[in-house]
Amino acid sequence: MARVALVTCRPGPEVTVDRDLPVLIRELRAAGAEADAVHWDDTDVDWAGYDLAVIRSTWDYSWRAAEFTAWAERCGRATRLANPADVVRWNTDKRYLGDLAAAGVPTVPTRYIAPGDRADLPGDHEYVVKPTSGAGARFAARYAPGEHDTAVRQLARLHAEGFTAMVQPYVKDIDVSGERAVQFFGGRLLHASRKGAVLAPGTPYDEKKVAHPGLEPWTPTPAELATAERALAAVPGHAGLLYARVDLVDGADGQPCVMELELVEPNLFLDLHTGSVPVVVDEILRAAR
Repeated sequence: MARVALVTCRPGPEVTVDRDLPVLIRELRAAGAEADAVHWDDTDVDWAGYDLAVIRSTWDYSWRAAEFTAWAERCGRATRLANPADVVRWNTDKRYLGDLAAAGVPTVPTRYIAPGDRADLPGDHEYVVKPTSGAGARFAARYAPGEHDTAVRQLARLHAEGFTAMVQPYVKDIDVSGERAVQFFGGRLLHASRKGAVLAPGTPYDEKKVAHPGLEPWTPTPAELATAERALAAVPGHAGLLYARVDLVDGADGQPCVMELELVEPNLFLDLHTGSVPVVVDEILRAAR
């Protein structure tokens, strides 16, 4: 009997409920596996007692990124961890976008402002400021050129908390065609979804956002699939990926480009794509064996 840990985090006011978790536990058990939901920071867990630990909804990691990546490395030494610890470490810092761009993958242009750097912000177009370690649009905000002082205050707050900030042009096509999430499991396309714009003008950076507004099923275009596959091929250690989500938007040239690459704890949206549940269960059991 395969023993599988589905890794999550403790409930909290800023943590979204993982709707996929009870479904996966039920279906894995129905398939004959021993499946548990386990908090990643539970020091009493014997990770070596599991055949596989699958990171699912560790949605507090961005508050504790160093602690989380250290846990991933310990867990990966004790059992098989999906995704692997080296991928987790690379993907928890959004400076990976620079690596993708250097590999020729179309990405949203991104600059980084570390603590102590000059607050060099755009003056002629809308832009987004967010931390390089974050999830669910936490501490992200959209600014017009005339909102420089507010953006500087956000930078100061991020830097005070030890974050490096990232600055991207606001991709206006999001307001029209949305953002597409193309998801893979076991190395194959699982399904895709589309959502609306997350960042409304004037929304404070420290206000909680709706992470997936207007989510709906989506059929990815050949260009979207090609871009997503190029992005995954550029990931160091990509052969060890169990799951991946590539978030795409249309760039200034109208072609898809990578907004984010979610390799740590992407929501699978299984309540929207119920037909994908058996595929996920089979691939988890295959990985556990």
